[in-house]
Amino acid sequence: MTPASPHLVWDWNGTLLNDLSLVVACTNAVFASEGGPSVTPDEHRVRFRRPIADYYAEVLGRAVDDDAFGRLDKIFHDAYRVGLTTCELAHDAVDAMAAWSGSQSLLSMWFHDELVPTVETYGLSARFARVDGLRAQVGGDRKAESLARHLDALGVDGRSVVLIGDSLDDADAALSVGARAVLYTGGFTDRSRLLASGHPVADTLTEAVTLATTFADPPRRS
Repeated sequence: MTPASPHLVWDWNGTLLNDLSLVVACTNAVFASEGGPSVTPDEHRVRFRRPIADYYAEVLGRAVDDDAFGRLDKIFHDAYRVGLTTCELAHDAVDAMAAWSGSQSLLSMWFHDELVPTVETYGLSARFARVDGLRAQVGGDRKAESLARHLDALGVDGRSVVLIGDSLDDADAALSVGARAVLYTGGFTDRSRLLASGHPVADTLTEAVTLATTFADPPRRS
């Protein structure tokens, strides 16, 4: 493992990719299939969490077991695939990636076989040392184990990593490997929840990179 130069890990959905409106629409398709209520984007940002089955259970008012979640996850992703072509990158995503001087990679909890060609469609593949998505049939779980595998494949020590993401799960994943996190308010989580976590919070991706750079800078000697 190499704890030398700093490395930046980007989250995809809700961070580099501005897909909140689509995610909320697909989530409401899930709830409608169960006769449940719909949520607004603001409600989604307040209530969303991982495991996603827990979020669904809270809104629907009943337990969601593995079989039920597998069925609901398919409803979500079938709707998501239809709407994906409407999504654009966050307005400053390209500038933010260009502002980072070290190595960077991408880790998403979206399915790997669909993530990789999508990232290529946006012309971003060459920017990343590695792109990893979920290698499983059903999503919805936490990110920590995926981040550990991602860094192991890169040969990067977590202590030299900053992760930029939009959720508390991103922050928890970073802490699990000894990394730092900067949380972005433009995604799936309400700003007040992010601020309450105690992690640095940024309203733009370029601001997030600026904060991440302060972690990367070596301490100054007095």
